[in-house]
Amino acid sequence: MNLYLVLFILFSIAIVAGLWGIFVKAGEAGWKILIPFYNLFIWLKIINKPLWWYIFLIIPFINVFVILLMIVEILKCFKKYGLLEQAGGVIFPFIALPYLAFSPGQQFHDPATLAAVKKSAVREWVDAIIFAVIAASIIRIFFFEAYTIPTSSMEKSLLVGDYLFVSKVSYGPKVPNTPLSFPFVHHTLPLTESTKSYLEWINLPYYRFPGLAHVKNMDVVVFNYPDGDTLSTKLQSNISYYQLVRQYGRDFVWSSKENFGDIIARPVDKRENFIKRCIGIPGDSIRIINRIVMINGKEEQNPGKRQFRYLVHTDGSQINSKNLEKLDITENFSTDNNGNYEFVLSDASLEGIKQFSNVKSVEPEIARKGVWDPNIFPFDSLYRWNLDNFGPIWIPKAGVTVKLSTSNIMFYKRIIKVFEGNDLQLRDGKIYINGKEADSYTFKMNYYWMMGDNRHNSADSRFWGFVPEDHIVGKASFVWLSMDPNKTLLGGKIRWRKLFHFVN
Repeated sequence: MNLYLVLFILFSIAIVAGLWGIFVKAGEAGWKILIPFYNLFIWLKIINKPLWWYIFLIIPFINVFVILLMIVEILKCFKKYGLLEQAGGVIFPFIALPYLAFSPGQQFHDPATLAAVKKSAVREWVDAIIFAVIAASIIRIFFFEAYTIPTSSMEKSLLVGDYLFVSKVSYGPKVPNTPLSFPFVHHTLPLTESTKSYLEWINLPYYRFPGLAHVKNMDVVVFNYPDGDTLSTKLQSNISYYQLVRQYGRDFVWSSKENFGDIIARPVDKRENFIKRCIGIPGDSIRIINRIVMINGKEEQNPGKRQFRYLVHTDGSQINSKNLEKLDITENFSTDNNGNYEFVLSDASLEGIKQFSNVKSVEPEIARKGVWDPNIFPFDSLYRWNLDNFGPIWIPKAGVTVKLSTSNIMFYKRIIKVFEGNDLQLRDGKIYINGKEADSYTFKMNYYWMMGDNRHNSADSRFWGFVPEDHIVGKASFVWLSMDPNKTLLGGKIRWRKLFHFVN
């Protein structure tokens, strides 16, 4: 049985047992804690709170806060007014509640008989801040998290400056690998360049709670950057450490601190958050033919608002910038001042620009089949792939066994060695896993293939391969605010049409 499931069962039993004993001390029958919904009614009665609280106990997300408040009120019934006592009770209820229930020295007091405890203004503020931090941290870890779009890799589906919520419950929240960390900070302390915001004294193994659904093709997913386990403090995740090693050599990257800074490692949950569209799920076969993605032999369906690069030739005259703005053509275009342009166009803007009277031709920029890009996965000249002509490639699935050979090990060596924690060696044309010669491997986890909708301007799976299931953070749900970084507040900075827009 999974360790986390065992702990969850034990903690739940301890909490229920503690509340049973507290009910008894409060003059109620202990068995009432076992009756769903009714037990909450009795709990409110014991702590002398109005029944309208019950409304909030049946509202998802809100009920988490209310339960925490009810635990605090139980602690007060045992005259536990100290800040550390209440914080400890909220964080470790599986210890605090049984202690109050079964310790002979702990006496229950009817809250109606307790004198009001006078707190200083400082104490009131500290209590409020601590409770808010605990509650918000629980929501951020297990329910949803705010995220900002930093790059244009998902244009026009998601824009730079979009603020969105990422649902953790969609695919199931995962237990943090590093639970000891500074609140609301990802991996680096504020006002510092490289000071860790977390401690690795406790490093928990991967576990994901059940979610509402599984990752599906075309979902927009936030995940931890798979190549972000090792990185340069100067370049961070802007350029993959492994790309730097392929380009400059490991010795130079590690010794040239003026160019790369220190080389550091990060646990899975502290790697940079990326957002892309899930093109392939476990067991799928992916192929790109002249920039069109084929999934299991069929062209991708509903791939968002894809963008590609095009060469646009006019009669020599310039294209009016206002006309470009009307077509929402905003990103990375260039011109030679002779009427030849390079634009990044969506399907809609492509059709629009063809209608301009001075446009003579529009040509897609496509890397020819067989022209090898060494920065493209799996980084081997045996597979002469590029951004626009790639594959076929199979997405690994948990429990499936594949045959291994020197001609395909480059697809799976990072999975076997890094993501699934085995020792992998290649010697004399043979493959050794954990010291034993191997001609096959059975995957422990599911893997995914992620790509940006801005297909010619996206660092995605084509550059670093598969995304393991333990790197999946959540599903992009909806945009609650969108601000154009290139405009002023009075000049249309807020994109009103994008507010409260669901991601699809």
